Amino acid sequence: MSEIKSNIEKTLHNAERLNGELNSFLTIERDYALERAAELEKSSDEKPLQGFAVAVKDNICTKFSQTSCGSRILGNYRPQYNATAIEKLLDAGAIIIGKTNLDEFAMGSSNENSAFGAVKNPWDTERVPGGSSGGSAVAVASGVVRASLGSETGGSVRQPAALCGIVGFKPTYGRISRFGLVAFASSLDQIGIFGQTSKDVADVLGAIAGRDKNDSTTAEVEVPNYSKNLDDDIRGKRIGVPRSLFGEGLDDEIRDAVERAIDNYKSLGAEIVDVELPNAKYGIAVYYIICTAEASSNLARFDGVRYGLRAENAHALREMYMKTREEGFGEEVKRRIMLGTYVLSSGYYDAYYAKAQKVRTLLKKDYFKAFEKCDAILTPTAPSTAFKIGEKSDDPLAMYLSDIYTVSANLTGTPGISIPCGLSAENLPIGLQLVGNHWSESTLLNLANVYETNFPLGAKPKIYAE
Repeated sequence: MSEIKSNIEKTLHNAERLNGELNSFLTIERDYALERAAELEKSSDEKPLQGFAVAVKDNICTKFSQTSCGSRILGNYRPQYNATAIEKLLDAGAIIIGKTNLDEFAMGSSNENSAFGAVKNPWDTERVPGGSSGGSAVAVASGVVRASLGSETGGSVRQPAALCGIVGFKPTYGRISRFGLVAFASSLDQIGIFGQTSKDVADVLGAIAGRDKNDSTTAEVEVPNYSKNLDDDIRGKRIGVPRSLFGEGLDDEIRDAVERAIDNYKSLGAEIVDVELPNAKYGIAVYYIICTAEASSNLARFDGVRYGLRAENAHALREMYMKTREEGFGEEVKRRIMLGTYVLSSGYYDAYYAKAQKVRTLLKKDYFKAFEKCDAILTPTAPSTAFKIGEKSDDPLAMYLSDIYTVSANLTGTPGISIPCGLSAENLPIGLQLVGNHWSESTLLNLANVYETNFPLGAKPKIYAE
C-alpha cells in the first residue's frame, strides 16, 4: 500500500475506533478520503500539505459531505459548493477525513448543545472539551489528526484548545475567507485552526489565508510564509500582561500556571510589561448583545421553506415557520435568537445594540493603545480547566463566563492563539493566550512555537490514537 494511502487508512481506523468513546466526528468519510489519497499518489505535483489529514467542523460547507451545524433543522443537509477554506486545503493537497461535532450553530462553550450528543474530553471523558469547536479540538487532542478547522465567534477555537491541551489559533478578522462558513454573528465569525503544534497551525494557515472575491471582508494583505520564522529568537520581544484580568473568577491553579509561563517567557529573553485594558471587563456583556443580535438576523433563513427540516401537519405558513423552528432548534439557539430579537426590537436598539457597538469601539482603542507598548498580550485562555458534563447546563450565565478571556479578540478583530502551559492537580490541561495586533500572526506563532519547544506539555490524554 502506498505511503499516503497507508497513513490515511491508519487515520480513519483511529477516528472510527475512538469515536464511540469521544463522539468527536459526526461523519467519517472513509471512501472519499481513500479516493483522494489514491488521486494524490498518482499526481506528480508536490503540494505543501500533500497527504495531510484534516478534520473539519460541521458548520463549514463541503459538497462531498454533510453540513449539519450540529442541528436537527439542517440534519444531513449537503451543500452544493465547498467553502473557500476547503477549496484551498484541497488545492494544497490535504485530505479531509470527516466532519466534526459542535455546539448547535456554534452556540456554546462546552459542546453539550449538539443535537447529536455531547463530545467527550480525551483527558477525562466525564468532562467537556470546550466549545463550540469541541469535536475539532478532540480530533487533534486524541491524536487522530495533526490539524483541524474550527470556527470562532467568541473563543470557540482557543477555549477548547486550552481545555484539551493543544494549540488553537484565531487569525485577524479578514485573514481567512468566511465564504462557506455558516453564519452565526457575521462581524465576529472566523475560521480558526487547531494543531498539535504551532508548526501544524502555521502550515495550514499558509495554505488557506488570503483575499477572496467571494468574501468582501477579506483583506488585500500579503500572506507571508508563516512557517519560516517559527524558531526565531524572541529575546527583546515585549509581552504585555493586564494584571487586572487576573483577579476574581480565575481558578488559582490557572493563575499559578500562567504566572509560571510569564516567568518562563522572561527566561527566554522576552520583556514583560504591564498594560491596561480598562474596558475588557465589559467584553462578555458587549459580546452577548452583539452576537445574539446578529444571530437573530442570520438564523431567520432557517424556516423550513428552502432546505433542511420542515415540520409536518402545519396548515398555514406562519404555523409551519413556528413548528419548524420549535422542532428544529435546540434550547440554547432559541435562547440566543430571542435575546437577539429583543435587543434589536423597537425601543431597545439604542439602549442595547447601539451602545454595545460604542463600547466595542472603546475596547478596540484599549487594545491598540496597549500594542504601542508590546508585541503581544498574555492572559489565561479560560478561567477554569475542563468542567464536568452537565455541571453548568442549568446556568447559562456561568457557561457564558467560560469565554471571558477570549471574546475581546473577536470584538476587536485581533489574532489570538492558545497554547498549553501546564496541568492541574487533576491532570487536566491549562492554556495561556497570546493576542496580537492586526496582521501579527507570524509574531504570535513565533512566540508560541518557542514556548512549546522549550516548555512542552510532556503528557498525552488517556484516550489517544494508536
